[in-house]
Amino acid sequence: MKLQGEGKLLRIFLGESDRVNHRPLYEAIVHAAREKGLAGATVLRGVEGYGAVSRVIHTAKILRLSEDLPIVVEIVDTEDRIRSFLPDVEKLIEEGKCGAMITLEKAEIIRYSAGRKEIKG
Repeated sequence: MKLQGEGKLLRIFLGESDRVNHRPLYEAIVHAAREKGLAGATVLRGVEGYGAVSRVIHTAKILRLSEDLPIVVEIVDTEDRIRSFLPDVEKLIEEGKCGAMITLEKAEIIRYSAGRKEIKG
């Protein structure tokens, strides 16, 4: 797939302990994005943060290991494809009864291409 030019960056902020159907919510979102054929997704684990559900700061400091660190799922694709995926994300969040924040930003896609060998699976 060739992807270049103006796109959208979908960011989903949630907690590491958020689950849907007994699996991590971030994992369910990534798998749903892949099934929908979106260009790619990345999960980032934060070292510290808080959100709307918990005003307690969750941190990865050695003396105070948190089991609910912040997670950000980032997905970039065309605006149409991202917007058509938003209801799927909303449904997963609702099913998991999780708190989350979703943002959508303009992104200029400079390069999107596979390396020498595409990994299947």
